[in-house]
This record gives sequence, C-alpha cells and structure tokens, in this order.
Amino acid sequence: MIDIKKDTNSFYVGEVNQKDAQIHFVSTGEELIIVDHTIVSDSLRGQHVGEALVKKIVEFAREEGKKVVPLCPFAKSQFDRHEEYDDVLAK
Repeated sequence: MIDIKKDTNSFYVGEVNQKDAQIHFVSTGEELIIVDHTIVSDSLRGQHVGEALVKKIVEFAREEGKKVVPLCPFAKSQFDRHEEYDDVLAK
C-alpha cells in the first residue's frame, strides 16, 4: 500500500522535505484543477506510484466537485487510458 500525503498544492509519497513522488496541481477559479507535473523517483519506478497519484487527484476532484486539466504529459496519458476518469476531465 502506498502512503499518499497531501500538502497545499500536491499529493506526494515520502516526507515534506524529501518527496519521493509527487503530483503537483494548481486550483484555478472555483471549478478547475490544473495538474502541471508528476515526478517519481528512480527508487519508486515500476511500482505504479505515478498511476496511484493520478488516481488520488481524480478522487480529490470528485470530492471537491472540480474538473481536472491534465497539462502534465504523464497525467494526460493516464486520463487517455482510463475512461472512468472522464467525469472529472475538463473538456
């Protein structure tokens, strides 16, 4: 199980001062979350941590009633692969 934590503009794995993986976002207006980058350290690669972080941002958007703009290429690829995320994808 991956322990994903939240701070102001990101979900991350690791510690605040040593994030081993992170998905960073910016809220814009009342309705949108822009995902601008996802990073996973070499030590966590291949463990589906990036996918788990995108799933977490999708869950967060649903809870907050917001839509996601996946500017980050990795997040965009995950939205393209998972039709079940379409409900929170900003069109």
